[in-house]
Amino acid sequence: MELFQKLFEGVFDLHVGNFIMFAVGALLIYLAIKKDYEPMLLIPIGFGAILVNLPLETLWTFNGERGILQIFYDIGIITEIFPALIFIAVGAMIDFSALLKNPKMIFFGAAAQFGIFATVIAALALGQAFGMDIDLPAASAIGIIGAADGPTSIIVAAQFAKQYLGPITVAAYSYMSLVPIIQPPIIRLLTTKKERLIRMDYEEKPVSKTALIVFPVVITLTAGILVPAGAPLIGMLMFGNLLRVCGVVERLSKSAQNELSNLVTLLLGITIGATMRYQEFLRKETLLILALGLVAFIFDTAGGVLFAKLLNLFSRKKVNPMIGAAGISAFPMAGRIVHKMALKEDPTNFLLMHSISANIAGQLGSVVAGGLILNLVPMLLGM
Repeated sequence: MELFQKLFEGVFDLHVGNFIMFAVGALLIYLAIKKDYEPMLLIPIGFGAILVNLPLETLWTFNGERGILQIFYDIGIITEIFPALIFIAVGAMIDFSALLKNPKMIFFGAAAQFGIFATVIAALALGQAFGMDIDLPAASAIGIIGAADGPTSIIVAAQFAKQYLGPITVAAYSYMSLVPIIQPPIIRLLTTKKERLIRMDYEEKPVSKTALIVFPVVITLTAGILVPAGAPLIGMLMFGNLLRVCGVVERLSKSAQNELSNLVTLLLGITIGATMRYQEFLRKETLLILALGLVAFIFDTAGGVLFAKLLNLFSRKKVNPMIGAAGISAFPMAGRIVHKMALKEDPTNFLLMHSISANIAGQLGSVVAGGLILNLVPMLLGM
């Protein structure tokens, strides 16, 4: 009997939670392949969730030593190496010239972060109401889902709520892929037909190479001085962008955009999936995180739209309020959604450059918001 149990110890170690997580992993893979929801990340995350929930957890702990997935987690997530490398790749992909041509769009990138802080308050209130283990750091990590920025969510969660890293990351990337479904109804609800038809002039202004090179340096210095905790985030993003615009390291820029991005995305995804062990994932807090993640996205979209409407009360040149929704960090999806909605209302109304400018500003805004949270939460706890 003992020999039989030893031979089939994997079978005897299976629990209902294992099968539930196998189904969750399979669902993520299905959504990635069938629905094309962030396949670059959801496929590794889904498969990582399956791997880590295999019986005996041999990929997490093997013969009393760290397994391969735990090694990836300790090296890449705990040290924040994977998110930092992703930021270099993202920075190398972004062209900030659209924002430099229309710098006032930076305000929409800031306004669309409203959902983060509203969700922090909601998480604290609901956590207390339902007796859940959600303190201020955990609530802040949940709120950052609204930044619509996966690496920022990972970094904040890794520092403030390691126990919720899996559901927070899954929520962040899942809702990012659902932006084309989430945003349009909110935009239509908060705007009138007349507002959606507003045209915005666009003047093609050349941006000098000097300005493009100085921009990442100035942003890094400014953010690093004002929001020191956000320096690793903004610094890596701007370093990647400097590789792109300086014009003398094209090979490094291309490598950051392609090889680095692909390799780190692969490792990051499967490692995030490895945090989804059923003992930690199958909790009532997970459902709350998924629900509040959606709330954060809704509030972010609404905050950007309502800010644009407020701006129109004091401005002679009206802004199409839909532009405000592009201020979230889901680049370039949010910008394209606004552009397509404008064309649907009026086939001759082109808002692409304005919406992309606001979307790029949202990328910066989300990183700064993450840095503010990393700075403010320890400060508030120490008061």
